[in-house]
Amino acid sequence: MNTSEFLMISAAIVPDRTAMVFEGKRTTFEELQSRVNRLASALGAVGVSAGDRIAILQVNTDSVIETYFAAAKLDAVFVPLNFRARADEVAYMVNDSGPKALLVGGRYMDMVESISPQLESVEHIVAMDEPREGWLSYSDMIGNSEEADLWPLSNDDDLSVLMFTAGTTGFPKGVMLSHNSFSSYILSNVSPADPEIEESNILTVPLYHIAGMQAMMSAIYGGRSLIIQRQFEAREWMRLVETERADRAMVVPTMLKMLMDHEDFHKHDMSSLQVITYGAAPMPVEVIRRAIVEFPSAQFINAFGQTETAATITMLPPEDHVLNGSPEEVERKLRRLASIGKPLADVEVRIVDENGEDVPDRETGEIVARGDRLMKGYWGQESATAETIRNGWLFTGDLGYMDEDGYIFLAGRARDFIKRGGEMISPEEVEQVLHSHPDIDEAAIIGVPDLDWGERVRALVVARPGREVDESDVIEFCRQRMSSFKKPESVIVLSELPRNPLGKVLKRVLRDEHSYPVEEIG
Repeated sequence: MNTSEFLMISAAIVPDRTAMVFEGKRTTFEELQSRVNRLASALGAVGVSAGDRIAILQVNTDSVIETYFAAAKLDAVFVPLNFRARADEVAYMVNDSGPKALLVGGRYMDMVESISPQLESVEHIVAMDEPREGWLSYSDMIGNSEEADLWPLSNDDDLSVLMFTAGTTGFPKGVMLSHNSFSSYILSNVSPADPEIEESNILTVPLYHIAGMQAMMSAIYGGRSLIIQRQFEAREWMRLVETERADRAMVVPTMLKMLMDHEDFHKHDMSSLQVITYGAAPMPVEVIRRAIVEFPSAQFINAFGQTETAATITMLPPEDHVLNGSPEEVERKLRRLASIGKPLADVEVRIVDENGEDVPDRETGEIVARGDRLMKGYWGQESATAETIRNGWLFTGDLGYMDEDGYIFLAGRARDFIKRGGEMISPEEVEQVLHSHPDIDEAAIIGVPDLDWGERVRALVVARPGREVDESDVIEFCRQRMSSFKKPESVIVLSELPRNPLGKVLKRVLRDEHSYPVEEIG
């Protein structure tokens, strides 16, 4: 299905329902469809046509959603740029993707103007907020255009979104995602708009990230009202959930922890939340156990995927978050909380060794996936595509193992795995133990070079407020809870861990700054 039909269906079924709530402004599905049609007409009038790229540099706003559907109407390709990127990174992504039009939010206008002479393909720059001389005006484009109901001709397999990876190492790669990359998941897992069922979804995860795009499209197709937050801020998030009575939320683990740690957390009524989906980074078991208690009215879902898989490929469903039953059942569910669940029905997932052969249960290998929704490849990078997609299988770069019941447990990125004296050590396994230490708030594990062992295990930790971390105590704590060779051999206390905007710890930064040999500490 062409993704533009998600909006067409909801506008037909629930035209008067609120589609978007943004900073006090409410837009119905019918109004959203009208604005999308006029924006598409305006973009078409300045020469944007099928296959052209439309890039956008803007925080989450209602206009970003309008722009995506306008691009789909034109059979154009939507290119959401990381609004936290530096000027040189923005220039790289724009020149790599080659958009004909570039839409820019107010806070990024000066930056874009400074690099505009470098932008090779851009014919039109659109000011999304206040006007700027020589640029097109977003509001004028919509206000002065005819509402022509355009009918896209793209096939399901045609390119819809060009989404850049996070780029934690080097410049990012453009991931090519088709209409089917999104519709295959949504049509299988989301019910269409229903006049009798009204739901709302708070949207905070950025729309340049696959989790944000998936959440947005799911809400539009499902006829849910999107409550849009420009960027995550805990106090405002809680206020919006309370005042708008949000039913659903998508969070990353860092957001969930920040909410529960906030001084105003218990001052807000968030009992309206019925479903909280989390993902995009590993979830410490201690954090999700606490969340299950703190949000008693909500069901939790762990959704695992990556940009290259376009959407969720494995899921830990709500029933696996209900910690009741016999002691044995509770123990089993507690173990499963550390997993990413099971593959969805329309995706094949395997755990393979270096030769691409299946490994036995509980043996670590690389997670590979196959299905209609996976990326078409990397934009302009045939060798990188061939390295990632082999014989129809996408090699995710994530290591993990599958238990005898089919639940998958992450063991880390292939590049992050630690090899100590011939033994393979999963950073995630050690980090989960560290997160259960009473004095530790956050933790990350890296390997440091060693002449005798190849690598040794180092823990980088952040102390809980008001607590102090003792190195020998932490090492002994881990030794009692895992094989001795897996325990940290050194512990460094930091004020914070470096993270990307979605909460993933930047292991590359930690290795660059803290990979000196163990004996050099102090």
